[in-house]
Amino acid sequence: MLAIGAYEKCKQYINLHSLDSDTKKEIFPCITISRQTGSGSYEVSEKLINILQNKSKNPDIPWTYFNKELITKVVEEFKLPKVFSNYLAEDKYSHISDAVNELLGVKPAEWTIVHKSTEIILQLARYGKTIIVGRGSNVITDKLPNSFHVRLIAPIDHRLKHVQEVFNFTKTEAMDYIKREDANRQKYLKSHFFREPDDPTLYHLTINTGKLTYQECAMLIADTLTKKFPKCFVE
Repeated sequence: MLAIGAYEKCKQYINLHSLDSDTKKEIFPCITISRQTGSGSYEVSEKLINILQNKSKNPDIPWTYFNKELITKVVEEFKLPKVFSNYLAEDKYSHISDAVNELLGVKPAEWTIVHKSTEIILQLARYGKTIIVGRGSNVITDKLPNSFHVRLIAPIDHRLKHVQEVFNFTKTEAMDYIKREDANRQKYLKSHFFREPDDPTLYHLTINTGKLTYQECAMLIADTLTKKFPKCFVE
């Protein structure tokens, strides 16, 4: 459901909300997912969308998935300068270099990029029926009453196996990838939002995908969400 036409689904979602933006709507939940690399956030999100779509009221507005790549596409769709999208990687956070490069006209300051992506994440969260993975979305949306935050973790052996299967990596390549991605995400969150991704107080649920199947993880999230926001779901 996520892989085929993922960006088309994002565009459809935004267009549906833009058609009657002045109309008062029922507020649906927004789910943010923070994850350890290789813990299966994509697979859990895919199964979660299938469950929630069948349980939610107003099914004409679909549950929609946004990750870093899709948010980058949304930045472009919002007619922001194209150069923004070239510097959305989570490991780019040197503020001194940003200031110098902006003066030279090379690229916009990192805080400007973070500000723009933060605006987009907040808007998507306010729309509701969104699953937003990464990019500090749990911190950005923390004050919104419709936000629900999940952290996915897993043992390193489980994560290694998953990354090897997805990317066809050797075990060494998979370990290097996991270390690099986890470090980049930690730097991004700490540098821009002054929080640590492993802080358990940031989340409603922390789930070990090494102990549960992806389907079981999705069912657990959906069950908790429907109990927290009962007015948004059919009985």
